[in-house]
Amino acid sequence: MIVMSIAGVDPSAGAGVFADLKTFQAIGVYGTGIVTALTSQNPYKFFSTLPISEEYIEEQIDSVMDAYDVEFIKTGMLYSPEIIKLVSRKIKEYDLKAVVDPVMVATSGGNLTKEDLADALNKYLLPKSILTTPNISEAEKLTNFEIKKVDDARIASKKIKCDSIITGGHLDGNNTINIDGEITIKKQELIKTENLHGTGCNLSSAIVAHLAKNNDLKTSILKSLDYVYEGIKNGNYGTLIAKL
Repeated sequence: MIVMSIAGVDPSAGAGVFADLKTFQAIGVYGTGIVTALTSQNPYKFFSTLPISEEYIEEQIDSVMDAYDVEFIKTGMLYSPEIIKLVSRKIKEYDLKAVVDPVMVATSGGNLTKEDLADALNKYLLPKSILTTPNISEAEKLTNFEIKKVDDARIASKKIKCDSIITGGHLDGNNTINIDGEITIKKQELIKTENLHGTGCNLSSAIVAHLAKNNDLKTSILKSLDYVYEGIKNGNYGTLIAKL
């Protein structure tokens, strides 16, 4: 079971490719990592971004696919519309099943994109993906719809271009799951902690890992929510610590 993360590098290892690889290993699949950008950040502060060229991102993807039979991937930080178009093209080329974490702003603050990517995500990437995992802010950007309560999240989920989970960290712990138009609300207790850096990265990579282990989409989401919850509960150093 070999999976792939296409995302940026966080040198503190709480988010991005490094966090994804740790999650893949914790759940029991072999993870590969494609780097879209280098960042200087830690769980508390964001400094800068150095994007990788589209040509080199493509070469990384091709080199992994040349060796391994990858079916499930996740995407994280995709710095520009051009990179989104590239990744969308590679998904089609290799018939990949993609879980999209529509990263736009780092938990530690700081813009992770060249510009607003909502239009490019909606046009190129989400229609080719099996799931996206936005938080409230990201879901609002993807749908141009304000979310203040759970009923708003239900409506917004129907506007997203693929199946989705709108995470509930800013909605009293209510996660809104929409699979094929069937909506499930998964309530989780909110934990008062500063160890939250990389929650979205960990969630999307956990879903991919569980899918690769032959779980269906809903089961993969529910297991991954529990994984992230435990990671937050056992967190340290400003980020999640996985304990299975």
